[in-house]
Amino acid sequence: MRLEVKSLILIAMSLSSLTSTYHRDTYPAISPTKPSLSQAGRAVLITGGAIGGIGFEIARSFAKAGASKILIIGRRSAVLDDAIEKLREEFKGAATEFIARQGDIADDASVNSLWDFLNSQNIFVRVLVLNAAVASPHGPDTLKMDKRELMKAFDVNVGGNFLMTVKFVNQPLRPAGQQLNLVNVSTCGIHMIPAPNQTPYASSKAAFTALIGRVADEHPVEDVQIISYHPGALYSEGASRHVDRDLLKWDKMALPGDYAVWAASPEAAWLHGRFVWAHWDVEELKADKNFVKRLKEEKGFLRVAVQGLTEVSLESLM
Repeated sequence: MRLEVKSLILIAMSLSSLTSTYHRDTYPAISPTKPSLSQAGRAVLITGGAIGGIGFEIARSFAKAGASKILIIGRRSAVLDDAIEKLREEFKGAATEFIARQGDIADDASVNSLWDFLNSQNIFVRVLVLNAAVASPHGPDTLKMDKRELMKAFDVNVGGNFLMTVKFVNQPLRPAGQQLNLVNVSTCGIHMIPAPNQTPYASSKAAFTALIGRVADEHPVEDVQIISYHPGALYSEGASRHVDRDLLKWDKMALPGDYAVWAASPEAAWLHGRFVWAHWDVEELKADKNFVKRLKEEKGFLRVAVQGLTEVSLESLM
């Protein structure tokens, strides 16, 4: 099991980068203290936020960016309370209000209750970070898998994220014309060929990254800015169950944390609907004329879709 997980991570770390600079830690261009990345006056909702995980680090980064409210949602109340207590201690004296709310995004009633609570408290969520996920254990043979294990991943990674997105976009408290920002924490596993056998996680994450890309087609960036990204090889709570800390040289948690803030800012608007890696240097990407040209001309570039076929428009078939 440990060798299998190590192989997966090594493959992820060795895939080609679209920039010559490959970041393993945060850097000035995505620093949450940059005035252009300020989240002042915004309420930010993050799913999944245990101490030592990506969601917790994302919360820290949005606090550094001056968000007015940061709400962390998760299934385990005790874990959430610990995270909130630590955040309040670290940012004591800051203007940010931290709120924990127990909830399971795989449960429709729980999601509805969450948004009812937010409405009752007059909390308008400007930024939604979809971070919670089910990462099922690796298996030797997909067809020997219990269907319930497969569907558990899809219930959270697709269904739960979908309903959270629907509720987010259709908030009763949303002012007319107010832009929203959605950040989807995805994984490099959605484009590994051949993919290591982690079928429930990789396939469900690919499905939602494809789905949210279609949502971006239907909603211009002025309405809902949507960015999906691979956070890196991180020694999170989940990874610690399968891999020893000294097995690899891990990426720093501040990288995906700060990247989420950048992705929720106007500076990332030109990547609306696309899937990127936190490792890729954002300034280098924007300065690359060929990269920018491909974004404009290739609808499937950095998107989840069947590649190798010429795009066919509906009009051409009629």
